[in-house]
Amino acid sequence: MAKIIAIHSFRGGTGKSNTTANLACLLAREGYRVGMVDTDIQSPGIHVLFDLDTNDIPYALNDYLWGKCDIARAAYDVTKTLGADATGRLFLVPSSIRAGDIARVLHYGYDVTLLKEGYRQLIRQLPLDYLFIDTHPGINEETLMSIATTDVLLIILRPDQQDYQGTAVTVEVSRQLEVPEMYIVLNKVPVRVDREALAAKAVSAYDCPVVGVLPHDEDMLDLGSSGIFSLRYPDHIISREMRRIVQRLTP
Repeated sequence: MAKIIAIHSFRGGTGKSNTTANLACLLAREGYRVGMVDTDIQSPGIHVLFDLDTNDIPYALNDYLWGKCDIARAAYDVTKTLGADATGRLFLVPSSIRAGDIARVLHYGYDVTLLKEGYRQLIRQLPLDYLFIDTHPGINEETLMSIATTDVLLIILRPDQQDYQGTAVTVEVSRQLEVPEMYIVLNKVPVRVDREALAAKAVSAYDCPVVGVLPHDEDMLDLGSSGIFSLRYPDHIISREMRRIVQRLTP
C-alpha cells in the first residue's frame, strides 16, 4: 500500500519545496519508487530543483486538471538526479510556470476533486511506494483536499511568531480532517537557538511530534535551489536531519 505524504506550511518561504524534494530523493535512493506532485499551482517551483524546464515539457498538472491529458503523462522521470548508484525511481508532476496558465487558474480555478483521483492514478500507474504532495501555503480548498487525502502530514514551521499562529490553525484543521499521522519540522532555525528547547516548545504548543530541526545555514543559501542539498552535501547537519525524518516515515 502506497503512502501519501503532504508537505505543508501556513505561510510561504518556509522551505517546503526544498524539504519535499530532499525527502523524496532520499527515499528513492533507498530503493523506493517515489512520486512528487507540485500542487502549488499559483507559484510553482519544485521543478527548478531538478533542472526541469516546464517550457520544454508537453504536459503539466494544469493540463490534467483541465482534462487535456492523463496525469501519468504529466509525470517526468527525474531519477537521474539521484546519481548512477540509485536503486529506486523518482517522478515529478510539475505545475506550469507559464504566465497564461497561472492566470487561468487564478481566474477560473479548477475542479479540486480531480486531485484526489489524480493521486490514485499516479500510485496505480507508475506504480509508487510513496507520493509526496508539495502543497500551496495557507488554507484553501485544494490544500484541504490534499490534507484530507494524506496518510502523513509534515508541517514546516519557522521560529517566527506569524508561523507559530498559522501553524496552530493548520494543526487544528488537520485534526478535524482526521489526518492519521502529523508531524512538525522546524526549519531555518538560527544557529544560536537551543534546538532541543525549541523542539520541546513546539511539542508543547501543538501536541504534535517534532521529527526534524533544520538549521538556517549559509550552505543552503549558497546552493540557491540549484540542486538537491542532501545529495550535494550528504554529511551536512541538514542532510543528517533529513535522513532522520525519512527514518520516521518508513516502516
